[in-house]
Amino acid sequence: MKIAFVSKPAADAPVLALLLADDRKLGTRAAALDRACGGAITRALGSPRFKAKKGEILDLIAPTGLKARRIVLLGLGSPKELTFQVARSCGGALAAHLLAEREVKATLLVDHPTGVKLDEAHLAAELACGVRLRNYRFDRFFTEKKEDRPDPLTGLDLVVSQPAAAEKASKRPAAIATGVEFARDLTNEPPNELYPESFVARAKALTALGIKVEALDERQMARLGMNALLSVGKGSARPPRLLVLQYEGARPGKAGPLAFVGKGVCFDSGGLCLKRGNAMFDMKGDMAGGAAVMGLMRALAERKAKVHAVGVVGLVENMPSGTSFKPSDIVKTMAGRTIEMLDTDAEGRLVLIDALYYTASRFKPRSIIDLATLTYSVQAALGTVFAGLFATDDSLAQELLAVGQAVNERFWRLPLDKDYDTHLESKIADIKHHAEDSESADAAHAAALLKQFVDGRPWAHLDIAGKEFRPKDDPIGPAGATGFAVQLLEEFVARRESGN
Repeated sequence: MKIAFVSKPAADAPVLALLLADDRKLGTRAAALDRACGGAITRALGSPRFKAKKGEILDLIAPTGLKARRIVLLGLGSPKELTFQVARSCGGALAAHLLAEREVKATLLVDHPTGVKLDEAHLAAELACGVRLRNYRFDRFFTEKKEDRPDPLTGLDLVVSQPAAAEKASKRPAAIATGVEFARDLTNEPPNELYPESFVARAKALTALGIKVEALDERQMARLGMNALLSVGKGSARPPRLLVLQYEGARPGKAGPLAFVGKGVCFDSGGLCLKRGNAMFDMKGDMAGGAAVMGLMRALAERKAKVHAVGVVGLVENMPSGTSFKPSDIVKTMAGRTIEMLDTDAEGRLVLIDALYYTASRFKPRSIIDLATLTYSVQAALGTVFAGLFATDDSLAQELLAVGQAVNERFWRLPLDKDYDTHLESKIADIKHHAEDSESADAAHAAALLKQFVDGRPWAHLDIAGKEFRPKDDPIGPAGATGFAVQLLEEFVARRESGN
């Protein structure tokens, strides 16, 4: 999709879109267009239905006096509430309408409503980001056109006072959209196409952006003692990998880098504790935490963020076979502690404990955030509204909660209490990997386990189970993979980068 910021619309533009705040006052560009079409816009604003609420659309077909075949009025809602995320949502609503109408090109006249904190350039940039996010497609496995799938948008011109300023303002939102799209692509991929080795191959393309990419194989991980991670991958013909990404947009400081660790279970059958068939279908998305880390690193590199960041993804397939790890196996982790393994379908935490300890001990980061589609219990507790957050550091937790609210990727803080630790005591090993009753507070017990492997670093665990796919279209994305948490993490980094 080609997005351009221009000073005036093309004479033959087929679709013209206008912005209206909830006071429904026409801006300078909209008023000029209204005069050109004999007051058709003013008359349409008499519609009792259209209130110019956030994302609301009113469509004028074939207005007289214009070459354009339609004018689309896009509501922005209250100017005081028009944040960057609301602007993205409104851009997405415009894209959804254009897609439904089978329009592939449009021109958006960006009149800046009074009272909006975003300046014109940033408003245009965020609207364009929202259009991109909603226009996303994962079409590469279609071999023939389907009539019920409209063609994606191919072009959007945004008419602004200073195109160069808008182009500059768009660098960061465009990088975010690229990162989200990258994470969505990875999560949408079928498991026969995306597995540990091919995941690494996708990551190596990021070297062109200046990201250092390493991939530890089984021998290297075995020498480091990563037996928990290696155990999970034992049942698959696809060997595990530990992916390490380093982006040095700023000199490494004494405080250490910002570190992000992702669960990368490319397919989770449950292992010997096999899932039911209907519970297995979406398990290609059990690497969505790792995909979010990849999307973040790409976004940071695309916009040349002035920050030192590290991403680590533990990549495995959890499959049943004669070589699979078994309930009651005991292995020694990289941290040197022995762990008794109970349920092979609780494999994600085993992948994470070695990945977390590796990250903490090698990079000594100033903070660690891990992301994982980890437990059904957090999904049962919070539904689709919130994801779960656990943290050892109150300020880090509050920061992530605030950022999540700002980007509409919301989290609810859950307890990380030492009394949960007692339920992980094993009679024959240093620790066991979940409580005896796996249905009782499993998310909290998983977090209690993970916190023991971060080497005392400030740490937050984001349990994003249920957030990897959306069942139906919404303003910023079609049904399918969401790229959830890329926007959250990028905003978190940006605030650290600017010192806020």
